[in-house]
Amino acid sequence: MFYYISGRLALLDIGCAVVDAGGVGYKMTISQTTYGVLQRENTSEKQASVKLYTYMAVREDGVELFGFCSNEELEAFKLLITVSGVGPKAAISILSQMTPQKLTVAICSDDKKSISQANGIGPKTAARIILELKDKLKKSGALDGMDPTSLSVEAEVGASATGKLSDAQDALMALGYSRNEAYAVLRTIDTERLELDEIIRLALKKIMK
Repeated sequence: MFYYISGRLALLDIGCAVVDAGGVGYKMTISQTTYGVLQRENTSEKQASVKLYTYMAVREDGVELFGFCSNEELEAFKLLITVSGVGPKAAISILSQMTPQKLTVAICSDDKKSISQANGIGPKTAARIILELKDKLKKSGALDGMDPTSLSVEAEVGASATGKLSDAQDALMALGYSRNEAYAVLRTIDTERLELDEIIRLALKKIMK
């Protein structure tokens, strides 16, 4: 029904956003990924206009609107809910754990561990997601243009990354560096004893050499 909703961000909370569009407040369930993007782009002092791509789930017990910061995240969500046993809540949980790009690589590299780290997603569900979506992703061309060597790099980082390493990856990509550049440089850094800001500073120093 709605492809996207654009307006003023009236409320932002973990798992929820309200967008005021034309005097109507649209409440949407969002992933941690979308929450992070909205939090970075908007402050309480200046609430800028936002655009969230939407999916409306209609069930017997009600209607729920889901919002996504990018069309890629929306498409990943729609793909996930085609898997038997994976509903909208589970799909949001997975997309809160990983970006659509990381999910694609996890599926195509049989990385059940990364997918099952999402809240409420067990190894069996992760295996089912891989089984049902792997061929779909390859046929859809989701890996087109991706450096083949980045599959092993991203799978390795995704399986072993701590929360701060994942945050560092996202921060570098938000600064305009490619996925391959971010993963390649972070692999060269011993992050276990470093704080997040130190990891980012060191990574930027290495990239700009």
